[in-house]
Amino acid sequence: ETVYLQLDPKLHSEFIGHSLNFASSTIIALTTEEEVVEELSKGRKGTIIVEETPFYATSGGQVADKGCISTDTGYFEVTDTINLPGNKIGHVGYVSSGSFKVHETVKLSIDERQRQDTARNHSATHLLQKALRSVLGNHIEQAGSYVDNKRLRFDFTHFQALTAEEIKKVEDIVNEQIQESLIVNTEVMSIEDAKKSGAMALFGEKYDDNVRVVSMGNYSMELCGGTHVVNTSNISVFKIIAETSIAAGVRRIEALTGRNVYDYYSNIEKTLNEVASLAKTDPSKLSHRIEHLLE
Repeated sequence: ETVYLQLDPKLHSEFIGHSLNFASSTIIALTTEEEVVEELSKGRKGTIIVEETPFYATSGGQVADKGCISTDTGYFEVTDTINLPGNKIGHVGYVSSGSFKVHETVKLSIDERQRQDTARNHSATHLLQKALRSVLGNHIEQAGSYVDNKRLRFDFTHFQALTAEEIKKVEDIVNEQIQESLIVNTEVMSIEDAKKSGAMALFGEKYDDNVRVVSMGNYSMELCGGTHVVNTSNISVFKIIAETSIAAGVRRIEALTGRNVYDYYSNIEKTLNEVASLAKTDPSKLSHRIEHLLE
């Protein structure tokens, strides 16, 4: 039995992080790894539950926020954020200084850089889905996705490998939409209105009566509870690094955005320069030099 089942079912938390990276709130429950407690002291691992939080808990393929919860005397390192039964959000981590008590007011701050990089990848998956439908056809359905601050992974239904030309086309379309600086708009509406407006829903997914609809200019419109950039230009740049088969009729694309694309190219450049130096030539003459060596 998990410790979280011992929590008062009447308690619940609200996620307010779509527009906020930090907030003040009140602790409504504390647990160690074994029991519900009134106080968490220095060195203890545990979970803090508050009334309102800017921390996003893992869901919808998007990885959780990390960050810290603090008071004037206490500091709690948040290493994971999880959804708990009964609409509670748990901040999992450890107390690195001071202590924390129930009913205490705390400051919650997410790791903004991690959130931004994750949001870039999440928003890019929406553009990618639409671009795949444009290039390959409307039979494309999302079959899963995963986004963190390093990369994005998008699984979709398709019966054959993409050609190099199709991959380039998809990549170009996504980068065009990034350059277009489309405003990313989110609104909450009833599931009926969302379907009428043409928002893409996940096939076979169960939705609440009210849903969040994320639209990027007039280009893309999807149901999504995740966090996003405010403008597609924030994604900066998009690069597909792999396209593979993961099951019969299901393909997977892995891609990078923002600073991770620059790191990717700088690694390729480093490797190219090392290889050219081993072959005692400069990068532009490398192919010619290798042909010569093979002869």
